[in-house]
Amino acid sequence: MTRFVFITGGVVSSLGKGIASAALGALLLARGYKVRLRKLDPYLNVDPGTMSPTQHGEVFVTDDGAETDLDLGHYERFTGVHATQRDNTTTGRIYADVIAKERAGGFLGATVQVIPHITDAIKDVVKRDTDGYDFILVEIGGTVGDIESLPFLEAIRQLGNELGPDQSMFVHLTLVPYIPSAKELKTKPTQHSVKELLNVGIQANMLLCRCDREIPEAERRKIASFCNVRPEAVIPALDVAPIYAVPIAYHEQGMDREVLRHFRLPFDREPDLTRWRNIVAAMTAAEGEVHIAIVGKYTNLLDSYKSLAEALTHGGIANKVNVKLDWVDSEIFEKPDAVQRLEAVHGILVPGGFGERGTEGKIAAVRFARERKVPFFGICFGMQMAVIEAARNLGGMPEASSSEFGPCDSPVVGLMTEWSVGNTVVKREAGGDLGGTMRLGAYTAVLSEGSLVRSIYDGAPSIEERHRHRYEVNVNYRGRLEATGMRFSGMSPDGELPEIVELPNHPWFVGVQYHPELKSKPFDPHPLFKDFIAAAVRQARLV
Repeated sequence: MTRFVFITGGVVSSLGKGIASAALGALLLARGYKVRLRKLDPYLNVDPGTMSPTQHGEVFVTDDGAETDLDLGHYERFTGVHATQRDNTTTGRIYADVIAKERAGGFLGATVQVIPHITDAIKDVVKRDTDGYDFILVEIGGTVGDIESLPFLEAIRQLGNELGPDQSMFVHLTLVPYIPSAKELKTKPTQHSVKELLNVGIQANMLLCRCDREIPEAERRKIASFCNVRPEAVIPALDVAPIYAVPIAYHEQGMDREVLRHFRLPFDREPDLTRWRNIVAAMTAAEGEVHIAIVGKYTNLLDSYKSLAEALTHGGIANKVNVKLDWVDSEIFEKPDAVQRLEAVHGILVPGGFGERGTEGKIAAVRFARERKVPFFGICFGMQMAVIEAARNLGGMPEASSSEFGPCDSPVVGLMTEWSVGNTVVKREAGGDLGGTMRLGAYTAVLSEGSLVRSIYDGAPSIEERHRHRYEVNVNYRGRLEATGMRFSGMSPDGELPEIVELPNHPWFVGVQYHPELKSKPFDPHPLFKDFIAAAVRQARLV
């Protein structure tokens, strides 16, 4: 029997529903259950693919090519369960599908309404592909009380009635703020949030109470009394560092025990949390520290690079060091001598991005890394900037650029117009839609014998990594670029699309067209990040 746990949030946004959902998934997995996690987002975009990273944060990409909310990255990192297109939907997607069905006559002349047609579509999304799972954890985006989330709340209310308490549970995340001037914790915001949830017909079965300090027993009982839940189901969700200690903290507060109690499942055995205790121990007992500069263009919202930051942390765990990140806006390097800021770092990473703004600063950072022999890692757009830098400063092509920025004499990076997905050829045009039209999802790269990356991947002749890009290094310039010393060490199986470049005469210089950070986990660090941080450790010993 599949059981559904619905996670909602109240009072304010950014309380950590995604981490809470991921941590609960990790705890249930540690108890031997099979778990899947899903996210329902209330915004009208069909997906976050066309949303600015400075507004929405990172776009997480699945193996099957879905552009999804960044919380799916948390789900994968905490559980190791790969998400799919079916694990994230939005109001925009729901309405688009319902309207398409109406236009095709699929409702047989009925008046199409939010209830039942929109809510039925949401319920279908929640219930599809759930066979074989013990638990489906469903996070509802937004905050209770927002007009946008009402159809989703109504849908899960209906599901709760249809499934019954043996198959459904509602977990509500709220805020218990501390007022310094009064020296008191205030439970009223939680009471009001639960009341708001009751107004739409949902009674919370468990409350996760975010707070920056311990919640006294008397306050927990007060919350339980006013919110109609058992005192044991009022779970303090305290600030925890590092983030991978959250499953341990929630278990100690009884979160997983109360979920199992609700579903009348045995909870006498302790979950195996050895994995998480080892990760926390490695992070709190690090043997050193390395400084990595991330030269990007969305550094004013660090959630834009969430998976990247976590993958670097994973590389630190594997090497028993703390990784200190220096977030640098690439535009500052467009000023003379500003690049000297990189003198003290042990590694430089240029991440993905879109558009021309800040590109000259990224190219300056690449040149600094190449000339000063500082370990360099270029990801997606970062690889393209590395190729442009080599073309300009080593290949005698001072006008080298990307066609993304407009017409140029030497377009060493150009728009992809077609590529293969299995036996199908996908074609794109410059003036086409932006949403969902990139090269998305897992694709194969063939690795060159004797290359650095092949050794990093333990000698594997080919790999499969997740992509999200519209522009590609122009293979027609391969000969001229290789003449500079740059090696094309990874190519698509047909030899048409460059996937990896490296500089053999450099301590560690690798650019990849894909996004390896999307597959990294604390208990299974991605090999590229593991090796990049190892190179930074060696660099730290030299300076």
